Amino acid sequence: MTQTSLTHPSGPAGGGSPLLAVNDLTVTFGKGAKAFTAVDRVSFEVHPGQTVGLVGESGCGKSVTSLAIMGLLPARGNTVSGEVLFDGEDLLRLRQDQLRDRRGRDLAMIFQDPLSSLNPVVPLGVQVAEVLQRHRGMGRTAAQKQATVLLEKVGIPDPTRRLREYPHQLSGGMRQRALIAMALACEPRLLIADEPTTALDVTIQAQILALLRELVTESGTALIMITHDLGVVAGLCDQVNVLYGGKVVERAERHDLFARPRHPYTGGLLASIPRLTEERGRRLDPVPGSVADNIPWEGGCAFAPRCSSEVAACRSTTPELVTDEDGPGEGRLLRCHHPLEENPLDDDRAPEQHEEHQP
Repeated sequence: MTQTSLTHPSGPAGGGSPLLAVNDLTVTFGKGAKAFTAVDRVSFEVHPGQTVGLVGESGCGKSVTSLAIMGLLPARGNTVSGEVLFDGEDLLRLRQDQLRDRRGRDLAMIFQDPLSSLNPVVPLGVQVAEVLQRHRGMGRTAAQKQATVLLEKVGIPDPTRRLREYPHQLSGGMRQRALIAMALACEPRLLIADEPTTALDVTIQAQILALLRELVTESGTALIMITHDLGVVAGLCDQVNVLYGGKVVERAERHDLFARPRHPYTGGLLASIPRLTEERGRRLDPVPGSVADNIPWEGGCAFAPRCSSEVAACRSTTPELVTDEDGPGEGRLLRCHHPLEENPLDDDRAPEQHEEHQP
């Protein structure tokens, strides 16, 4: 493996400028001795029409990364540095009023919990129409009509009646669809989905993911999918960034990642997934320990206490994010002293089956 300058692979078509370029994004909570780095020099790109996944366990920095991109972290008590270039403009350098103009119009976000993201005392129609009035200058009547069209587009039955209802009167799937409708209201060029299917049953999950896939295909919207579910990654993402301890530890195209995971953490995530081909009663192989069992990146590899491939260097030297010349695929990056040489999945859990999985 050779060290890289953190240049990013080209887009899906093999060229063109990225819509979003995140460079050395760092988010630190608190100051002094109690400071905690939640996101540590994260870099990645998203091109128009591309779906990029941010994957990892809870606490690895996925959601904080998305909130920093959107400018939604509280101004007090944290420090954000690096660059977030949207169409060449650094979002981190914009004033709050400038960011408010961008949010909803050019970039939008679907949050994990729709019930807490919607105002419980305001009818759904008012909330959807407000986005259109604020960013597209529509009048009240025109915005209500367009809100009906949007709810119908995301598959909510009887949209006219639903617009008069309050969030608690809708099912979880309908609330999530309503959030997607609000996010799509102004046809944003970049959409961030933060675990949008976590609280939904598998049937509704499949419908929501199909809706997002259709959005990217038809409109060329760039999508960042934040998830801990590798089944979602297999069915949706083009490129995958695996995060651990606030850092990217592996980056690869989806097919290459499932065909041969190189970082032990990625291999552990894949091995812990139940599959239909498993023999009944077979135990899963979860990643041992928890995200709290880390060592500081300054002193070695944060994943070392949980790693089955640990070597002496893991406790003394911080691994750099380098080009992985030994792994399949081009533009693959890896942060590991002792990468996996073989796919930890057995023959009966073939990656070809997994990567074609549609959640």
